Parts: sequence; structure tokens; C-alpha cells
Amino acid sequence: MIYLDTSVALAQLFAEDRRPRPALWRESLVSSRLLEYELWTRMHARRVPAAGVEAARELLRRIALLDLSRELVGRAVDSFPVAVRTLDALHLASAQFLADQGVELRVATYDERMRAAARALGFAIFRLE
Repeated sequence: MIYLDTSVALAQLFAEDRRPRPALWRESLVSSRLLEYELWTRMHARRVPAAGVEAARELLRRIALLDLSRELVGRAVDSFPVAVRTLDALHLASAQFLADQGVELRVATYDERMRAAARALGFAIFRLE
């Protein structure tokens, strides 16, 4: 299973210079519901037209979203092996929660700091390009 960081979803939707290879979208994808919140915030900030909004909805339908439970948020406030930003801590706590449940995950991210933190936690990284 692939844990999808927001940076990958935004790259796909906004047709940035780097986009994930098509094989990613055939994988089983999971993320924190935080991805949904981040995605809509960025969509609204860019005043994306209706076609882009529908593309975002379609993308979100492909991803299993993990709710931000009290237990999960509690893990995010614990220390990490490397310094992390607040939203990265929530994503990493989500991935760790799933791993603790026995789910084998690879993390997909374009964010170098997130990638380093995921590696420090022992996660494999999904090759995007």
C-alpha cells in the first residue's frame, strides 16, 4: 500500500513540472484526511474552475482516508527521529498508525524533508519518477 503525501496529489492536480508516474494510480492508496483538507485549501486559494474541482473529487475517491483520531494526533505530538513540521508530523503519525496495525506501506512524497523523516521512521519510499 502507498501512503500518499499531499505534495503528490497537488502535483497531479496542478500539472506541475514533476508528476507521478501513472503506475502510482493503479496502487492501493491511503492518506490522512489531512490530505483532503490541504487539497481543498489549495484549490480554493487558486480559485480552481469546476473541471479542476471535479478532478480533485475523482482523485480523492481513489484514496482511502484515515481520520485524525485522538490516538493518531497524540502520536503526532511525540518526538520523531528528525525534526518535522506540524502537518508532516500528522502525516507521519498516520503512516505509523497504519504500520503499527500491520499494514506494509511505502511513502510517496515530493517533499525532501518528509522523505527524510519517513526514511528515519523506517518507511520505504515509493519511486515517483
